[in-house]
Amino acid sequence: MRPSKVIENVEITGISSDGKSVGRADNLVIFVSGAIPGDLADIQITGKKKKFLEGRAIKIHRHSPDKAEPFCEHFGICGGCKWQHMNYDAQLKHKQQHVQDNLEKLTTIDLPAINPIVASKNQTFYRNKLEFTFSNNRWLTREEIDSGKEFERTALGFHIPKRFDKILDINKCWLQSDISNDIRNGLNEFARENKLSYFDIKNQHGLLRNLIIRSSITNDLMVLVQFYDDDSASIELVMSYLLASFPEITSLLYVINQKGNESFFDLDIVTYSGLDYMTEEMEGLQFKVGPKSFYQTNSVQAYELYKVTRDLAALTGEEVVYDLYTGTGTIANFIAKKAKKVVGVESVPEAIEDAKKNALLNKIDNCTFYVGDMKDVLDEDFVKMNGQPDVIIVDPPRAGMHPKVVENIARIRPEKLVYVSCNPSTQARDIELLKDTFEVVKIRPVDMFPQTHHVENVMLLKAK
Repeated sequence: MRPSKVIENVEITGISSDGKSVGRADNLVIFVSGAIPGDLADIQITGKKKKFLEGRAIKIHRHSPDKAEPFCEHFGICGGCKWQHMNYDAQLKHKQQHVQDNLEKLTTIDLPAINPIVASKNQTFYRNKLEFTFSNNRWLTREEIDSGKEFERTALGFHIPKRFDKILDINKCWLQSDISNDIRNGLNEFARENKLSYFDIKNQHGLLRNLIIRSSITNDLMVLVQFYDDDSASIELVMSYLLASFPEITSLLYVINQKGNESFFDLDIVTYSGLDYMTEEMEGLQFKVGPKSFYQTNSVQAYELYKVTRDLAALTGEEVVYDLYTGTGTIANFIAKKAKKVVGVESVPEAIEDAKKNALLNKIDNCTFYVGDMKDVLDEDFVKMNGQPDVIIVDPPRAGMHPKVVENIARIRPEKLVYVSCNPSTQARDIELLKDTFEVVKIRPVDMFPQTHHVENVMLLKAK
């Protein structure tokens, strides 16, 4: 194989929207992995497009002052935590700049100064949910391949980026507490010792398919094992091992999934031991989180995000609030005591059932929840039935809001619109469509995912 081109002494000057570093050579932009702004590096070119190059840093001649030592042994191979080699202050600076760049480039709106980003209290072990995949096709390093030796090929870990059929066997993950590592490593060792079959994703066979571990602020611990083969004796062997070995587990579940993908929302979950949910807590409110429930994956920082949302809404107790894309009603229930009435809308029926249960659990009687497609639900009849909203809160998925939803919000024209977004580019697109109806008053980014390029942004808009 012909060696790829190496460009020497490339100055790394910025960060792209997907978190890769950026340099220039031969009048082309180079998107670079393995370097950060401020580095001077030799770049091996790994891909060439019409308007840009792709590459990876193979030698750093001058390190950035923002350099940090990666703490994870899997850094550079695993697809997560790609910013470990950048100190946290620099991460926050680039995230805030990412928000500002999107708003300035994608809107023609007069914008206020962006408030400082809300930093995460924890930069490691901050996730409350991780999903691991079993595979009979472990990712081998170049050194392992070149050695000519035989290696264990089963794995329990994460997909290699852009390789759906290759799994990196994880020794220690820094995203979730150590009990998660203990459970994953213990089950991996047990399965190998008992010669249990790992899933073959290409040929669709094998016993062990997927492992989900969820934890909560209240120290609840949920473990869900996905099996492909419907082998009752082997399933019992695995589940009894987990029950006996990890008494910390409060919710031990399994599902038999013989579909072409790992999604299980349409499948029956079996409760092997304990409860069929775990409990999260926020400001004295409790939230039941089932295996199919969505809950922000950084529990501690979710509280900060919701406080920013509530503060920007500045509720007095007299407002009618619409919480669109309400999910399991976390924001709706969180703000309920500050509002006269809260109306939540969500397209996933199971999520709305959770929202209703959480309202009952917390003795909240001023929240109403509806299931339906947002673009169809939010019409004039809906407003007549539920009252003209003083405040609308939206927290849509990464794709942002459907144009019809944006149009309906402009028509309804609440006094305030609070837009929570996990994707500043689609948020910018949406507020540009609303510029004739609303003005942007406040902007506050929140870091939910340290060591990554992802950032949440909360904006307050007021009707003109």
